Amino acid sequence: MEEVGGRTLRVAKWRLDAPSDHPPILFFNGIGANIEAVAPLAEVLDDRAFIMFDMPGVGESPDPVLPYNPFTMSWTAAQLLGRYDIDEVDVLGISWGGAMAQHFALQHGARTRRLVLIATTPGMAMVPGNPAAFTKMANPRRYIDPDFMNEHFATLYGGATENPGQKAEHVGRLKPPSPRGYLYQLLCMLGWTSLPALPFLGKETLVMMGDDDQIVPVINGKILARMIPNARLEVVEGGGHLFLLTHADESIALIRDFLDAPENAESKAA
Repeated sequence: MEEVGGRTLRVAKWRLDAPSDHPPILFFNGIGANIEAVAPLAEVLDDRAFIMFDMPGVGESPDPVLPYNPFTMSWTAAQLLGRYDIDEVDVLGISWGGAMAQHFALQHGARTRRLVLIATTPGMAMVPGNPAAFTKMANPRRYIDPDFMNEHFATLYGGATENPGQKAEHVGRLKPPSPRGYLYQLLCMLGWTSLPALPFLGKETLVMMGDDDQIVPVINGKILARMIPNARLEVVEGGGHLFLLTHADESIALIRDFLDAPENAESKAA
C-alpha cells in the first residue's frame, strides 16, 4: 500500500531495481480487474521493469472517497512514477485501461515512449459490441459468482479458450471490486473520448484487437489506428476480449517486437 497523490493505492512492482536496456512498463488494467489478473504478463516480460496499481475500490486498494476522472488518475500515475525516479515508460492498457493509457500518453507525453492499446476504444465515441455481452459485462456478478462467469464466459469474452484449466486459472485470479469502486470506474469514463486529440498523439502506437471480441469490435481498433499518426493495427485471429490470455504467446510476441523495434524518425521528430 502506498500513499500517492492523496490516495492509498495497492501498487505492484517488478524488477524496478534490476538493470535493463528497456524502459519500464506502466500498465492500466481493465474495469474491475485487480493486479493478479495481469501478473502473468508482468512475469513473462522479464527483461524489463513493470509497474501497475489497483484502481481505488478495486483489488485491495481502499474505496475512493470522491469520484475521480482520467485527468486525476493520470496525474496520480505520474506521481507514482516520480516516486521511483522513473522518467519514461512504455504505456500499456487493456479495455477500460486502454482509455486510461491513451489519456496518460496525451497528458504526460514527456513520460511516454511508446503506447500499446489492447482491446480498447476511443471512449464514448466507440462502436458498441454485442448487447448481451455488454449487459453481462456491467453485471458485477461476473466477479463474485463463478457459476455466472462460467455460464457466460464465451458471451463476455468471445474467443473462449477450449482449455478449462486456463479459464479457471483466470477466474481464480479475480477479486471482486467494491460496489463503490466499480461504480466510480464506470463514472470515470462517462462522457470521455480521446477522438479529437488522437491526431496529436505523436507516439508510436500498437493497437491490438481480437476478431471475435464481443465487447469491443475490431472497428474500434481500426478507428484508433487510423486516427493516431504513428499507429499500426494487429488483429489476433480467433481472439476475443481476453486474447491476451487465450492467445498469450502470439500477443506477447507482438508486444515484444513492437517495444523492441528501432525508433522511427517520424516519431522521434514528433
